[in-house]
Amino acid sequence: MSVPELAAEETAALLAAHPDWASARDGKAIARTFLFKDFSEAWGFMNRVALLAEAQDHHPEWFNVYNRVEVTLTTHDAGTAGGLSARDAKMAAAIDRLL
Repeated sequence: MSVPELAAEETAALLAAHPDWASARDGKAIARTFLFKDFSEAWGFMNRVALLAEAQDHHPEWFNVYNRVEVTLTTHDAGTAGGLSARDAKMAAAIDRLL
């Protein structure tokens, strides 16, 4: 089942509302890098995000090395080839509230 992809103006509004996130993958995703004091703090953040993701049934792509966590949000079933959707906007807002 396809999910509606955000229009250009909706994507612009998403990025304006969440200025720490950047457009990625030619506008098909948003990404943010988080830096923490140490690995334990980074891992705790990832655990909290994982619980949010399960509750929203929308899971980020991420990469972790020591105190750095890189998060990419995209909806694989948005539009015809994936892209940003309201799910990504909701998840970005939830992640931002954790900090």
